[in-house]
Amino acid sequence: MRKKLTPKSIEALPAAEGKRYEIRDQLLAGLHIRVSSTGAKVFYVATRVDRVARRIKIGTYPIISLADARDKAREILRDIQLGHFQKREQTPEPTVLTLGEIVPQFIDIYAKHRNRDWKGKASILQKFNTIFPKKIDAIKRADVVRILDGMISDGTPFRANRALAALKKLFAWCVDRGTIEYNPLAGLKAPAKEVARDRVLEEDELRACWNAAAAESPPFDAFVKLLILTGQRRGEVGGMRWSELNLEKAIWAMPAKRTKNATMHTVPLAPMAIKILEALPRFLNSDFVFTTTGTSEISGFGRLKARLDLMVGGIDWRLHDIRRTVATNMAIMRIQPHIIEAVLNHKTGIVSGVAAVYNRHAYLDEKREALEKWANSVAVLVNSQGDRCANRDNEEVLRTTDRGFPDCGQGELRVCLGS
Repeated sequence: MRKKLTPKSIEALPAAEGKRYEIRDQLLAGLHIRVSSTGAKVFYVATRVDRVARRIKIGTYPIISLADARDKAREILRDIQLGHFQKREQTPEPTVLTLGEIVPQFIDIYAKHRNRDWKGKASILQKFNTIFPKKIDAIKRADVVRILDGMISDGTPFRANRALAALKKLFAWCVDRGTIEYNPLAGLKAPAKEVARDRVLEEDELRACWNAAAAESPPFDAFVKLLILTGQRRGEVGGMRWSELNLEKAIWAMPAKRTKNATMHTVPLAPMAIKILEALPRFLNSDFVFTTTGTSEISGFGRLKARLDLMVGGIDWRLHDIRRTVATNMAIMRIQPHIIEAVLNHKTGIVSGVAAVYNRHAYLDEKREALEKWANSVAVLVNSQGDRCANRDNEEVLRTTDRGFPDCGQGELRVCLGS
């Protein structure tokens, strides 16, 4: 098809239905644009070089504008007539790298500097190792879909979603760098539908989890207990540094580079958490709190979870569900939502807009009060065998404090989970 190309008409070109199609420019002979089934639009110039028909690629729209494409096409046609183009073609073109060669470059240049979990991204990309030998510009959508289908057949649909997201990022990075002209995965939807988890551990499960942690050897015992007492993310607790802690002031200050939302986060520590940290053995000249080598933070969370499962039981629970359990029980204790959000360092939209920009109050006192209430409730739970609080004479306590929570003993605050 031949027509006068304009920016507006190019924008309106629909994606091809099946085989790609071409629109030839009426103003400049030889210039045309190809439209693929993904909607990608690429300029070419068709001409003859030494009497041999050639189709020479110019670039991808809109990175290359229509005006740029016409200028480049004129330059190519002029150079062909002058013989300059033929001389340049005698110089060998740069070698196109394979996917297996691109992956380590992507991790070293991009992921390591932008993703805390770059090791996880490197690991998930290994799922595509069967197409690593292929040239990056020769990989087709169908190649990737076949691998994703295999992951779903193996019973790991959400893992397939993560794998696709990582590979999409890699291809987009390649497009930005000019390694490839278009992303073959653009518009490809995640293979599995995900539903937000709402799993909250019951009282017996949380008690069993605490007791199972107590049976672990250091530092895994303290790690699980700190997960429960602080409600922070697994990676944040596992990567805790002694330099982030001020045990005298009972403060844990996480730098922005270690938090998921890249925001510095201060976590007040309840006395119960301080005692656990003080009892931990320390490696000489090591800043890692939870470590078995002194040179790196702990790992092997899958094996740890399998050991906890033997005592906790239950169906389909994860370490991250502890975080949701903390938030849910804080809400039961009538702690305000924005304080829970501040404790978890979680951007949920409760504080948003102008307030999110200008409200720099750290809610330190409120967070400390919330976490100490939670620690008190955990202490009662793990030391109890029944479903109610009892005083030292094992008589049921019916009175409440002025804050509305059960009061056990001589004015000592006790909060029953789920009450």
